[in-house]
Amino acid sequence: MNQLGNTTVIEKPLWYAIYTKAKEEERAESNLQRWGVKTFVPRIRQLRRNEHSFKAARSAKCLFPRYIFAQFDAASLLHKVNFTRGVCKVVGFGNGPSPVDDILIDTIKSQIGAEGFVKLDDDFNCGDKVVIKAGLFQNFHGTVARDLQDWDRLVVLLSSVSYEGRLMIEKALVKKVAPVNDRLST
Repeated sequence: MNQLGNTTVIEKPLWYAIYTKAKEEERAESNLQRWGVKTFVPRIRQLRRNEHSFKAARSAKCLFPRYIFAQFDAASLLHKVNFTRGVCKVVGFGNGPSPVDDILIDTIKSQIGAEGFVKLDDDFNCGDKVVIKAGLFQNFHGTVARDLQDWDRLVVLLSSVSYEGRLMIEKALVKKVAPVNDRLST
């Protein structure tokens, strides 16, 4: 709050990036919320695979590991935020904390889907060229034939020197490959 003459100007709390202790994003978030600080922790959904059994399990992961966002008035709460359990420090340059632009926060929030996770560019369309990242068919190239109803799997047409076949595979195991024309122009 600033005072100009006889009028009082109430400053809007700004967003700041908070650097947390390793794997303590949730702890920092809940402790900051207890202080009345508004927080934002963008998360992504990750499909992890057991390297021995190849069984898949879903987990949530922070989009920016060890970083969360908090909205507060730095003049009155900076000391409390810096010494909150789970927090290492408020990110800053020079002598004080550096605010994060509201547009950046709004842009990240606009990418959050109905499940509460940030949507990454993992939409596959028929005809997309892909390479398999892991598993028995690792490094095989193919073309997306169709996206299955459950959002985890695709049908990929594999092509090799003497064989062409269809493979039903989880999306997490494939990545898009730039078309040959795009690769030649860069």
